[in-house]
Amino acid sequence: GRLGEAPRPELREHGRISGACFDAALGIIPGLKVKGTDYPTRDGTCIRDYIDVTDLVDAHVKALKKAKPRRVGIYNVGTGKGITVKEFVAACKKATGADIKVEYLSRRPGDYAEVYSDPSKINRELNWTAHYTDLEKSLSIAWRWQKSHRNGYGSP
Repeated sequence: GRLGEAPRPELREHGRISGACFDAALGIIPGLKVKGTDYPTRDGTCIRDYIDVTDLVDAHVKALKKAKPRRVGIYNVGTGKGITVKEFVAACKKATGADIKVEYLSRRPGDYAEVYSDPSKINRELNWTAHYTDLEKSLSIAWRWQKSHRNGYGSP
């Protein structure tokens, strides 16, 4: 199998927003499609809790170190703070330096206006907290990697 967020090319459009932003910045896709601008949020777009992959790995390592046979903990891993889709796109444009085209479409049925984690349990039990919370900086680091690995992990 393949590693990465788009295991099959035909599913690229349905992947994560960071992958779509990078694909648009690279010219792989013509732009982003943002679904919904009329939510009851600060700019009308959905709010989500975006986490840096480094923090996610750290949370997994801490959970594995504490795990005991037949006793598994369940944790919400995130920053506990929400970022709107428009804010994410603005950070991605700055990180990539690309003028990413954005097409605003109607809402997807069933999407919640706001979804973000409550990391208090993992903070308390594993002494874990997200450290890489500067979205633009995280995207800049990911963008540098993406540009030097155009075909994912299989490229130098």
